[in-house]
Amino acid sequence: MKRLLLLIPVILLGIASGAHSLPLPQMNALRSARDYLSISGFSRKGLIDQLSSSYGDGYSVQNATAAVNSMNVDWNQQAVRAARDYLSISGFSCRGLIEQLSSDYGDQYTVSQAKYAAAKMGIC
Repeated sequence: MKRLLLLIPVILLGIASGAHSLPLPQMNALRSARDYLSISGFSRKGLIDQLSSSYGDGYSVQNATAAVNSMNVDWNQQAVRAARDYLSISGFSCRGLIEQLSSDYGDQYTVSQAKYAAAKMGIC
C-alpha cells in the first residue's frame, strides 16, 4: 500500500515523456516540485520561484524551469486549488481574489488562470 501512495502524485500530476532523461539536478528539482504540488496549489511561476529561491530549495532557475516544464500540470486547476484555500480562511471579492492569485506578490498565476479560478469558485 505504501508504494501505491508514493505513485499517486506522479499519476495525478503526470510527467512529460522526456522527464526520465533529465540530468540529476533537474530530476531532483522535479521531485521537489512534485512534493510542493502534493501539498498546495502553485502557479508555474510561483513553483519555479519556490524551487529556485535561496529561501526555498536553492535550485538554479534553469534546473527549476526544466523540471517544471517536464511536468504536465493543469495550471487552471492549481489556481482553483489556491482559490479554495484562500476562501477557506478569509472572504474575498471577485476582484480581490483575482488580484491575490495573479499578483507578483501573491501566487503569480496569469490573470486568465486567476479569473478562471474565481469563476469556478462562484464569486464572479
